Amino acid sequence: MLVGFGSFLVGVVLIWLSHWLYVWRNPKSNGKLPPGSMGFPIIGETIQYFAPYRFDDLPLFFRKRVARYGAVFRTNILGKQVVISTDSELNHYIFQQEGKLFEIWYPESFSKIIGQESFLKYHGILHKYLKNLVRNLVSPEKLKENMLREMNATTHKFLNQWTGQDSFDVKEGSADMIFEYFSLQLFGYDENKLKKNLRDNYKAFDAGLISFPLNIPGTAYHACLQGRKNVMKVIKERFEERKKTPRTSNHDFLDFMLEEIEREDTILNEAIAMEIVFILLFATYETTSTTITQATKFLTSHPSVLFELMREHEAILQNRGKEESELTWKEYKSMTFTHMFINETLRLANIVPSIFRRTVTDVELKGYTIPAGWLVAVSPPALHLDPSKYENPLEFNPWRWQGQELHSGSKNFMAFGGGVRLCVGADFAKLQVAVFLHHLVTKYSWRLVKGGGNSSETPFDVPQGVAHQNLRETTLVHLAHHSRSQLLEH
Repeated sequence: MLVGFGSFLVGVVLIWLSHWLYVWRNPKSNGKLPPGSMGFPIIGETIQYFAPYRFDDLPLFFRKRVARYGAVFRTNILGKQVVISTDSELNHYIFQQEGKLFEIWYPESFSKIIGQESFLKYHGILHKYLKNLVRNLVSPEKLKENMLREMNATTHKFLNQWTGQDSFDVKEGSADMIFEYFSLQLFGYDENKLKKNLRDNYKAFDAGLISFPLNIPGTAYHACLQGRKNVMKVIKERFEERKKTPRTSNHDFLDFMLEEIEREDTILNEAIAMEIVFILLFATYETTSTTITQATKFLTSHPSVLFELMREHEAILQNRGKEESELTWKEYKSMTFTHMFINETLRLANIVPSIFRRTVTDVELKGYTIPAGWLVAVSPPALHLDPSKYENPLEFNPWRWQGQELHSGSKNFMAFGGGVRLCVGADFAKLQVAVFLHHLVTKYSWRLVKGGGNSSETPFDVPQGVAHQNLRETTLVHLAHHSRSQLLEH
C-alpha cells in the first residue's frame, strides 16, 4: 500500500511539474503574445542574454532570435518576462509613451546601487522638473558660457602631461581629465587639494555596478556599495560646508541647487540633490571617456578619416589666425565632419546596449498584447546595425551622415536614448569629444601600443548616459607633441 501511495505522489508531482512547465513556456495574455522562447525554468535565457559580445557587432542573442522570430520577440531574463523590440517605429512609440503605458525599470539590486532617491527613478512631472535642473549645468547655453573654457584648458593640460609618459590608457586618462574639471564645476570639489580619494571610490563603484548582488567583504558588489557610501559622505560634507558659506556671484551647480532647496514652492530636497551630484559626475566622465576611447581607435585604424578630420581642424586654425587662441563656440558649431565622425563613433560604439521599460497596463503593439507588468527592452545596437537602415552597417563610415541631422536623435539613431529620457548630457558629451579631437589632431601624433582589437561588453541596461565598460580591454597609446607643419607632413 505504501508503494502505491508513493507512486501516486510521484504521479502528482510529475503532473504538477508538467503543468508548471507548460505555464512557464506559455504565459497568459489577454491577446496574442509575440513569438519566442521563455528558455529554461527559473533562469530563462539569462545566460545567453548576458554572453559578452563585440561592441561593433549585433549580439548573437539578438541575431539568432531576430532571424527566427522577427523584430519583436519574447523571452525571460533574470526571472522577468520580457518583450524585446528591434523595430524602429515600435521603439520610438515605446519612448513616446513613457509615463502613460510604460515606466522606467531597473533590477532591485541595481536600484539600490544607484540610490533610492536618484532622479533616474522618478517619473512624470517630477522627472521633468529634475531634468530641467540638470539642464542648468549642461544646456548648450551653459556649455558655451561656463564649460567650454574649462574643457579647453583641462584637455590641453592632460594631453601635454601624457606626452611625458611612455604610454597612457585612453579610457582611464580621459576619465581622470573629465572628472577633474567637472567635479569642480559641479560642486566645487578639487581632488588635488582635498585628497578625499573620490575618484578611487568611484572606480570601486564602477567595478561592481554590474555584479552578483552578494554584499559581503571581498565581493565587487560590497566594494561598489562602500565606494558609493564614501562618495556620498564627501558630497554631504560639501553640502554642509557650502550652507555655512555666503554665496558668491561665481556660484556653481551646488549653489544653484541649494538656492532651489530654499525656495518655498520647491519639491527638491537635499537627499535628491546629493543623488543628482553623485550620478551626474559618474555618468559624465564614464560615458564620455568611453566615446573618446572608441574615437581614438577609429582614428588610428582609418587614415582617410583622420586626414579629413585634420583638414577640417587645420582650416579652423587658419581662419583663427592666432594659433594659441582658445577654441570658440562658433568654431565648434562649424565642425561638420567632426560631428559626422562623432555620430558614427556613437553608432558603432553602442554605449547603451539595452533600455528597459515596464508596462503599467496591457499594451497593444504590432498586433500583439503585452500584459501589464511585463518588461519591454529596446535595443539600440540592433537598430544601429540594421542593414535596412544603414548600408554596410559594420563599416565605419562617417560620410554616411552627410546631409543628415547631426545634433539630435531619431527613430534610427538612439545613441542617447529617446523620448522624455533623452540623455540630458548629450550636448556635453559631444562638445568634450570635439574639444579633445581638436587638440589631438592639431598638436599631436600618436600610435596604438595595445588595444587595437575588438572590445566586448554585456547587454545590460544602464542609466542613460552611464556606460559600464569593465569588459573593455585596456587601450594604451603613445602620444607625441608636434608642430602643425610636422603634423601636416606626417
